[in-house]
Amino acid sequence: MAAWSCRGWVSLMSNAVCLLVIDPDHSVFEELRRALDHLPITVLWATDLHSGKIRCRELPVNVVFLNTSLDDRRFPLHQLFGSDSALDFVLMTDGSTQIEAEEAAARGASEVLTQPLDSDRLRQIVSTFVLHAGTRQHTRELEDELLGEYEFQSMVGRSPAMLDVFSMVRRIAPLFQTALITGPTGTGKELVAHAMHNLSPRAQARFVVCNCSALVETLLESQLFGHVRGAFTGASQDKAGLFEYAHHGTLFLDEIGELPLTAQAKLLRVLQSRELQRVGSPAMQTVDVRVIAATNRDLRELASKGKFREDLFYRLSMIEVHLPPLVDRKEDLQLLERHFLHLYSVRYGKRIRGFSRRAQLLLAHYPWPGNVRELENVVANACMMAQNEVIGESDLPESIREHRSRPQVADPGLITFEELQTRHLQYVLSRVDGNKVRAAEILGVSRATIYDMLARRGQRLLSKDTMLRPVGRRLTAVPNSLE
Repeated sequence: MAAWSCRGWVSLMSNAVCLLVIDPDHSVFEELRRALDHLPITVLWATDLHSGKIRCRELPVNVVFLNTSLDDRRFPLHQLFGSDSALDFVLMTDGSTQIEAEEAAARGASEVLTQPLDSDRLRQIVSTFVLHAGTRQHTRELEDELLGEYEFQSMVGRSPAMLDVFSMVRRIAPLFQTALITGPTGTGKELVAHAMHNLSPRAQARFVVCNCSALVETLLESQLFGHVRGAFTGASQDKAGLFEYAHHGTLFLDEIGELPLTAQAKLLRVLQSRELQRVGSPAMQTVDVRVIAATNRDLRELASKGKFREDLFYRLSMIEVHLPPLVDRKEDLQLLERHFLHLYSVRYGKRIRGFSRRAQLLLAHYPWPGNVRELENVVANACMMAQNEVIGESDLPESIREHRSRPQVADPGLITFEELQTRHLQYVLSRVDGNKVRAAEILGVSRATIYDMLARRGQRLLSKDTMLRPVGRRLTAVPNSLE
């Protein structure tokens, strides 16, 4: 193996671009070195594919010039080099047809050059790589600056919707007694609750979390309000409930829509009177607790069906903070990626600079049904899998990589009138959060007509739990309950 540099190893770490020539002929390296001598790059040389792949693992190579006689055409170029980093590939050939050039592009080559190399064309191509490398570095620096500017209480966002949420939390945190946080699963409702507590006068007191869907119904009242000795079988001693435990602090009731009606009535009484009774005790106790409830369900719709107390809903929703799904705040995607990248690269003790362009495209085009929680899990997994300083396509979970291969509608404009009606109905429903009464008012039809149209097309009725959202040029069903 041979390796040469046109500027020495010190410049290798400071230059914007490091170029590796893989060719058994040293004269090819010399030709490239002379042609590119005026550019801010480092040029290295390797005689074969094996030594070239070792160079790419050991050094921050940006561009590979590969002789096609050494190429293994069974694999995409990034896979051939063991990763999907930010590498650009230029194939050097004695002569290529249009079909061969197209195949090279499909395998990940940026350019195909015919030997002997044209110096002007060579300088033009490498100058573009230098410009792109500088742009990527500048972008990373800007993203790091933006992270500090747009980070709020462990949350990140610069979209208008999230900036409104941050502003609202700042205003209500010092004053609220009860509040309701709504939004799909995975949007960060508990983080908002934490922020409200941290910015309140009770920040030094307890923040107690209760997942209402995990409460055992037979012991629910005891867990919330406590019990006295002998109140039921197994109650061998007095026990304080979560309300007492959170005295002078904040109680966060997650998944409030799952609370049984009997418990809802007792919860309403505590919120109104600030007094509670332990199970089995006639004595009333005063509690001073701020209560934040959260749900991914439509409590108005549940109340209209008698599954949630209307008076409790109005009591909780005096202040309502709504969190949008990630698909509606795509401006925040890259900031969130960067935020989680910093978090998990430090946690796993890895030096990871960013994402490759292919990886970023996959993340940008994915609809994120699991919202910010799903994005966090994906980035954490990618940081764990990454073997290089750049997270590539191969480091992403299979579900993200496979999404790009799902069939698309060839020409969505060529559809029947009935299909056009159905798609417009789906779009209107997506804009009104699945509220069929509101959709009927907008479309000027009866609610029965909407049910009939969906039934004829075999569509599942939309609600807050299953909503159709625009993804690219398609409408995709997004289950809000997906963890």
